[in-house]
Amino acid sequence: MLSKGSIFIVLAAFFWGVSGGIAGILLDDGWDASVVTFYRGAVGLLFAILWLLLQRKHSGLRNKQLWFWSVIAGLGVAGNFTFYFISIDHGNVAVAATLMYCAPIFVYLISFALKLERSTVGKWVAIALVMLGITMLTKLYEIGTSELPLFGVGAGLLAGLSYAIFIFGFKYAAPHGSPQAILSIAFAVLTIVLLVPTDINQAISVLSTPDIPLFLALGIFGAGLSFLLYILGINHTSAALASMIAMVEPITATLFGVVILSEQLGVVQMVGMALILATVTKLSVSSSK
Repeated sequence: MLSKGSIFIVLAAFFWGVSGGIAGILLDDGWDASVVTFYRGAVGLLFAILWLLLQRKHSGLRNKQLWFWSVIAGLGVAGNFTFYFISIDHGNVAVAATLMYCAPIFVYLISFALKLERSTVGKWVAIALVMLGITMLTKLYEIGTSELPLFGVGAGLLAGLSYAIFIFGFKYAAPHGSPQAILSIAFAVLTIVLLVPTDINQAISVLSTPDIPLFLALGIFGAGLSFLLYILGINHTSAALASMIAMVEPITATLFGVVILSEQLGVVQMVGMALILATVTKLSVSSSK
């Protein structure tokens, strides 16, 4: 049986994948990536603040550790969103996604260095299998070296490192306050940081567009609800394991494309998907024993 923490993180990754599909629709509709990202964080912030106002007891807002780690988490999310889109802009989605999902490697290396995790052959094999599955799922093997510019590769790796930073931020903030307080601080930081590169005129025009339900859904599923589940989950599991379980996200995004956008899924991609699911499930079940 999967542990409670693992189930919460799987659900969070599922909603992240759905939000990726929604973001893809908005980008295809001509919305700037910075505007889409900004609204994802802004709607998530409104979600968190409303929840905080409804449940203010035991928020931990007077705790300095809560503020410190929540700010770190917010900066990590902002860096992840920003560098991910930069990597896409200077390469393509497959490369950017594969590089970003190097995050478990960063998390495990940090965990090994801080002696939060014991380095074993099994864990390295699991990392290798997940990375192989993601490479197959994103069809990275079809991309020539000319389509891998150094700047795009660097941005993709920084997106993965930022991913690792927000994992540790949420992990260490969780014991010091309520999920809604952590999200409120993290998304406030995220929204302020993302306001700088955002096209203000286009951002204002969102308020009068027929696409506004999609922007709301993006913020609720891609920020508010998903990160709530993530905080609840990471409070019951290790940062390293959480980073591996969250690899369910690209599977969800791929299935969204197949079901909603009528995209095709090849045999190699299905094998990659199965490889990720099998490895993540094995790790999750083993950790709950």
